[in-house]
Amino acid sequence: MTANGRRIRKHKLKADINVVPYIDVMLVLLIIFMVTAPLMNLGVDVELPESNAKSLEQDKDPMVVQVDAAGAYALVLPGNDRPQAIGADELEARVRGIVNQNPKQAIFVAGDGSANYQKVMDAMVLLQRAGVQKVGLMSDPQHQSAR
Repeated sequence: MTANGRRIRKHKLKADINVVPYIDVMLVLLIIFMVTAPLMNLGVDVELPESNAKSLEQDKDPMVVQVDAAGAYALVLPGNDRPQAIGADELEARVRGIVNQNPKQAIFVAGDGSANYQKVMDAMVLLQRAGVQKVGLMSDPQHQSAR
């Protein structure tokens, strides 16, 4: 006891960390990433025309230039399945850079079946200006039951 009649208590220091606020922040970040992840897929859906042509045997993965129904371009690089929307000038520049590094790079044009044929031809002209010597056209195999 002290002179004025109060007891002196010795307080122990707490060495605990309150992790509840950190868990709340983590959950908020998780929700943000879960909401924004599907929005990051900027792919272009292209419905290819059907044909009876046999597929070509390739040593390496080809680069694919997609032309959608509206005439917009998308580029699918080898080893990557996601198409990247791209403008005409940037498409020409990127393909030129790739062809300069690897002149034997296989390049295909995947034009949507309902796309204007002129848009597909414009894509082929862009590739020709970029220095591409050979361009293949992609199609989906026809269903045998349709005959």
